[in-house]
Amino acid sequence: MRGFRGPRGGLFGDASGQCGCCSSYCRCLASVWARGGFSDPRPRMPYVLGRALKIAAILWADPLQSPPPRDHNNKILWVSHGPSVPGSDLRISAQQMMGSRLVGAPAARRVMGGPGPSIINLPSAGCWRLTLRWSGRIDILELRYVARR
Repeated sequence: MRGFRGPRGGLFGDASGQCGCCSSYCRCLASVWARGGFSDPRPRMPYVLGRALKIAAILWADPLQSPPPRDHNNKILWVSHGPSVPGSDLRISAQQMMGSRLVGAPAARRVMGGPGPSIINLPSAGCWRLTLRWSGRIDILELRYVARR
């Protein structure tokens, strides 16, 4: 499987052509269920869909960077496909990946109140597999963080 091309032309996969960071990344019209809250009825934003299509990560920072940029945040808007239980936090377990191999220690993050706006900084550049848990749901997606310029 080949990687997806990112908005800057970079391939979301490793040098071997293995697709180690290939969730459904798109810089295009967001899925209908992920458009709530936008003033534009047809917003075009970079986003990643979870493998089970239960969640979308709308990327306000593109690309995401590690360490975090000095002039803006690694802001991600999490949108659940289906209602969330009020007060149910979004729990994130992030594991850096190299192809299908785990690299380093996992990192835990929490978005208080469940899917919504967040700032998610991860410890290093690379491909990160995020396991997301909220309101009795689970989904997985990969996000690419690049080295800060």
